[in-house]
Amino acid sequence: MLHADTPSKRRTGILLGSLVTIAFSILDTAGKWLSTHIPLIEIVWLRFAIAAVIALIVVLPKTQIQEFKNENLKIQCLRAIMMISMTMLNFAGLKYLQLAQANAILFSSPIIIALISSIFLKEKLSINIWIAILGGFFGVLVIIDPLGTSFHPAMFFVLAHATIYALFNILTRKMAASSSPDVTIVYSTVIPTIILLPLVIPQWQAPTGWIDYLVFFITGLFGFLGHYLLAIAYRFAKPTTISPFFYQQILYMIFLGWLIFGQIPQMNVLFGAVVVVACGLYLLFKENGRYKHEASE
Repeated sequence: MLHADTPSKRRTGILLGSLVTIAFSILDTAGKWLSTHIPLIEIVWLRFAIAAVIALIVVLPKTQIQEFKNENLKIQCLRAIMMISMTMLNFAGLKYLQLAQANAILFSSPIIIALISSIFLKEKLSINIWIAILGGFFGVLVIIDPLGTSFHPAMFFVLAHATIYALFNILTRKMAASSSPDVTIVYSTVIPTIILLPLVIPQWQAPTGWIDYLVFFITGLFGFLGHYLLAIAYRFAKPTTISPFFYQQILYMIFLGWLIFGQIPQMNVLFGAVVVVACGLYLLFKENGRYKHEASE
């Protein structure tokens, strides 16, 4: 069951959501570093395998077997497959792009969610929302800069990631009310580990030293923490309450990109990120207003 919507619960949800952005920033940084010398499929598999071990150690002692049986396995498998796709696309893009560049494109997810709601869920959108959607995609175009020197085809990997992430968020929000975060994190790590195992064996490449092992552990640990805390956060506060705080991740990505890789975002990336964030925040503001209006009726 979801917790009651109180100021205390909302603050807890916001705090957890903020910790999620830090966890995902560290995960992406570690994945980008590994992608320079380790096969992609190996990075993705170890990210899930290590997270699965952590999840089983943390979750199994306090979870009854019946809780796993009560879950909708088809939905959990769909969510796990989406996680595999997102992780593959994300790390493939990060191999060639700056952290801030990839993260700014990913912020188009709220805009994509609004577009999906209009096309597939037949929601009627006001002219202001359509302007925000078009403005957000303009911001993405500025970041991608298709005719400029900063353009790289890997940007389309991240854009595909953002699209799947939008659908993933819709699914996660619907599951939050009835699914246990403990059960969900086990399914979300164990299923990808099993699915990817036959694919990783032919391409296995032994890590070159202890630093590789450490960074692999970091991907698993912070991948686990990010998704586990996200599932818990949605049980304390509405997505529209938490989501605006996800945008702080761009600051962490800029800092880590500079600190680890010596990368400084170009002006088009910064300007485009501001446009995308502004449009995304407006859409989240309108969505929050809709929730409040529906709750008052």
